[in-house]
Amino acid sequence: MSTLPITDAFTAYLANERHFSPYTARCYGADLRQFVEFLATEYGIEVEANAEKAAMDAASAARANGTATYAPNQPFATQTPRTVTEVIAAGSAETIRTFLAHLGEQSYSSATLARKIATLRSFYKWADKRGVAMGNPMTIIRTPRQAKRLPKAITIEQIERLLAAPGEADVLGRRDRAMLETLYSTGIRVSELVGLQVQDLDLAGEALRVRGKGSKERIVPLGSHAIGAIQRYIEMLKVDPKFAGRDAGPLFVNKHGGRLSSRSVRRKLDKYLKAVGLDPTISPHTLRHSFATHLLDNGADLRSVQELLGHQSLSTTQVYTHLSTQRITAAYNQAHPRAQAS
Repeated sequence: MSTLPITDAFTAYLANERHFSPYTARCYGADLRQFVEFLATEYGIEVEANAEKAAMDAASAARANGTATYAPNQPFATQTPRTVTEVIAAGSAETIRTFLAHLGEQSYSSATLARKIATLRSFYKWADKRGVAMGNPMTIIRTPRQAKRLPKAITIEQIERLLAAPGEADVLGRRDRAMLETLYSTGIRVSELVGLQVQDLDLAGEALRVRGKGSKERIVPLGSHAIGAIQRYIEMLKVDPKFAGRDAGPLFVNKHGGRLSSRSVRRKLDKYLKAVGLDPTISPHTLRHSFATHLLDNGADLRSVQELLGHQSLSTTQVYTHLSTQRITAAYNQAHPRAQAS
């Protein structure tokens, strides 16, 4: 089933105005397609692009003129819309609850359900503001409570084993070492890593310019090990006939000289995890978690870690303090003679 004009407009808004990452935009788009398909099936509607476009225009006009005739508070079973867009535009909480009940029967995790609700929340907020929905039913829909999961971090010894895994006999080995060193040295997201340009590297200032979520830029410091790995990678890159003359463009390139993808970084990481016998569930984001946890373990203040990670809210960063507290408590319980009852 193709997407609707109303959902296409929303996903374009996410990409062009909210500057969502391609991955997040795809997730939101998939959630919306699932919503559309459910509504079409429930109401027996054959989705037709021209009719849906006309329905979107009519909903906007009715909202603007105050002449909406499709009552949003009618029970789900008694609504008789002609298009899916009419159902969406009506903004019925009953419709949303029926969809969520359907999702609840599909054995989704609470985290997945929460994301799908977040998608609908963002979508209806946008649709209400743009005048293509009669209201926002998500204001009375509650997100189910999720169990708090602490981010995973690995030990410094495990980090050392991983970073030593790539060989440096060729360009791609040096690239992999430089990538892993950069991820752990800076704590940047993998999407930020693959988005780096050669011009973002300031070796003299020992820093990187990073474009984060919402296209917000920040400067992050580079440690000496990461700087050395990047320098060795660039030196070999410049003399290799396949890559020679690269003074601009992506910093981390694939074997064809193009920009490396996030998926490729994950595959490379999996390769080195297997080579050194580490947990295969470790991800590039684990290196970000480890970066933050190790900083806090060694006395860094929370505000500084927030800035380095590019978190908008301090509460997002505070989760790492729980990891540090857990480690301190474990060390105390193990070492202090009167920490625990015998």
